[in-house]
Amino acid sequence: MDELELLKKDWQRKEEHHPKLSYNEIYGMIKKKSSSTVKWIFYISIIEFVFWAVLNLISYNKESLELEKTWHIYEITTTLTIINYLVLIYFIYKFYTNYKLISLTESSKKLMKTILNVKKTVTQYVWFNIGIFVAYLVVSLYGNLNYGVSSEKIAEAASRAGNETLFWVMLIGIVIVAITIALIFIWLFYRLLYGILLKRLRKNYNELKKLEV
Repeated sequence: MDELELLKKDWQRKEEHHPKLSYNEIYGMIKKKSSSTVKWIFYISIIEFVFWAVLNLISYNKESLELEKTWHIYEITTTLTIINYLVLIYFIYKFYTNYKLISLTESSKKLMKTILNVKKTVTQYVWFNIGIFVAYLVVSLYGNLNYGVSSEKIAEAASRAGNETLFWVMLIGIVIVAITIALIFIWLFYRLLYGILLKRLRKNYNELKKLEV
């Protein structure tokens, strides 16, 4: 026991020379890290918005416009495009306001609340992108199957199959599987893109919780 007490005293003497951070210093570091993370989320959302907008402009030509009109989906896709851009602009604005809010926050409880709001906004943003992709895909498949060049061939194949109901069930099943695979890849893309940043925010949130204890 004497040796143990000596070791304790020796450690206490060493601990006195270790730098001790105050509450405000720890809070300041967490706030700075959180602000930097949210700023990156804001930047990435802008880059993503510009990338898809440019890609859409490049791919959207007279031929694609006529194809949409032939498939009778032009009005629907135009509406979806307007909704898509308006909602994405809204999310970019939300990311910016969250970044400014974190920069101006002077309370750990408010910072924790803002971090939770950021995580919620990112989750909504990801699910909106997945949802709008599904909407575009379903509308395009509907137009192609009903009015596309291959629509008559598909109808003939269904009648030759003998059991049209079974044929359409199998076709819809294949489409659902293809859409599911595409959605998994999109979800993995967003998980990789924003998952690391959200993990950092989660770590900062846990550190703030410990700070409040």
